[in-house]
Amino acid sequence: MANNEDFALDLKELKQLQSIAKRPRVVSLLSTEICNLEKLSNEVASAQTAAPISVVNTPNPISTVPKASPNPVLNYSTLSSFSWDQDSDKLKIYISLEGVNQEKIEADFKPTSFDLKLHDVQGKNYRCTVPKLNKEIVPEKCKLIVKPKRVVVTLIKASKGNWLDLHFKEDKLKPSLGKEKDPMAGIMDLMKNMYEEGDEDMKKTIAKAWTDARTGKTADPMKSYR
Repeated sequence: MANNEDFALDLKELKQLQSIAKRPRVVSLLSTEICNLEKLSNEVASAQTAAPISVVNTPNPISTVPKASPNPVLNYSTLSSFSWDQDSDKLKIYISLEGVNQEKIEADFKPTSFDLKLHDVQGKNYRCTVPKLNKEIVPEKCKLIVKPKRVVVTLIKASKGNWLDLHFKEDKLKPSLGKEKDPMAGIMDLMKNMYEEGDEDMKKTIAKAWTDARTGKTADPMKSYR
């Protein structure tokens, strides 16, 4: 298709011919052609000016970033072997373990318990917990220290004094409140505790005394092993 420059050259030449033409018919034909050419030139110019800009619609990119999966359930190896010592104000627990990262520890101290989680220790997770302590502690004052080969947990006692054990143990010999005292029942409970905690000879002696008491051979089962 001719451009505006071609139309300008054609118009110039037609107008030159029109200026030298003598015959009316030739002049009329040249005038008509000049008019048509000018009209065509104007249409082409308008079309080029108003030509729409081509817009390429790019679809929204699909995100290829994987969605974060829910927190996986972590598996822990239980740390049940540790040592401890105490003074009247505090109690220290020593956990022998290398490669512990201070930033990957979760410690939960409560008045009567503590729960310690050690993550990513040489590729494994460890947990040390005491669900019920012997006595109460002060959670906000408890702390832990990470050393090259061990972790030290410091429990601050709520009241001064020595603990007989780290774990709470119910006193089997303590009488139940609200119950009527029965001397014979107390003796039987004592025999039962002695049987559970005694050696083989003690167990045989207590078993015989128990049998004699039930069969009526003796009124006092304690006489059998006095």
